[in-house]
Amino acid sequence: MQIAFIGLGNMGLPMALNLVKAGHAVRGLDLAEAPRQVLAEAGGRRVSSVAEAVDGADLVITMLPASKHVQSLYGTGVFDHAPRTALLVDCSTIAPTVAREVAADAAARGFAMIDAPVSGGTNGARAGTLTFMVGGAAADVERARPVLAAMGRNILHAGPSGAGQTVKVCNNMLLGVLMLGTCEALRLGVANGVDPAVLSEVMGKSSGSNWALQVYNPCPGVMPDVPSSRGYTGGFAVDLMLKDLGLAVENAEASGEPVPMGEQARRLYERLSASGHGGLDFSSAFEKLGPG
Repeated sequence: MQIAFIGLGNMGLPMALNLVKAGHAVRGLDLAEAPRQVLAEAGGRRVSSVAEAVDGADLVITMLPASKHVQSLYGTGVFDHAPRTALLVDCSTIAPTVAREVAADAAARGFAMIDAPVSGGTNGARAGTLTFMVGGAAADVERARPVLAAMGRNILHAGPSGAGQTVKVCNNMLLGVLMLGTCEALRLGVANGVDPAVLSEVMGKSSGSNWALQVYNPCPGVMPDVPSSRGYTGGFAVDLMLKDLGLAVENAEASGEPVPMGEQARRLYERLSASGHGGLDFSSAFEKLGPG
């Protein structure tokens, strides 16, 4: 299948590489040259414009930083140059309202479009084990499924356009809260002389078990191959978590649904970002939010 992949960042590049491994013809576009070169060396094709990327594409995938980038890229590029037969798949994490607006614009121009944000982090992107939360028409979801399956293990149809984004912001709000709670529990145990590895094992087999503890432990030395074991580099940046918590709180305000824990999590990550740690992994709250 001819696939245009726009946005070759920490998530997008490994996703695109998995598509190449699956035998798809992938044209990759990014503002940076380095990831385009990596894709080309793996068997993909690097391109230098949206028009070149989407020309003749069967499927267009975008993985962009924020709502404004999605609106701009589709409104001033993809819609003008992609064939009407192409299925548009936005894997960015953006506001559900924006996802619905862009999908409506796509439909008005004769395109089929789905929102398909992901969960699983950079490790999941590299391993091809991501979870896709998909919003859109059932037929379009099924059309995309074989391609998404090359990048992920779980492809879940959440509902109509925008539903994938709604599920994603709910999930990431919960993740932010869980990570902060996990950091607090581990710090409390360590402060009282408990080995963090022992504490993690006990909590992992008890009612406090959660993904942040079991898969992405924030305490250095407890778990290999996670950001806490490499100085909180790589992974999911504080500023990205802050963005997602902002989307969740904005959605909650628009829905009239209070999210006090989500609001508190946002405040704590704002503090972490303001302290100059926005580029570190969000699990760095274990060290950076403590007294020392």
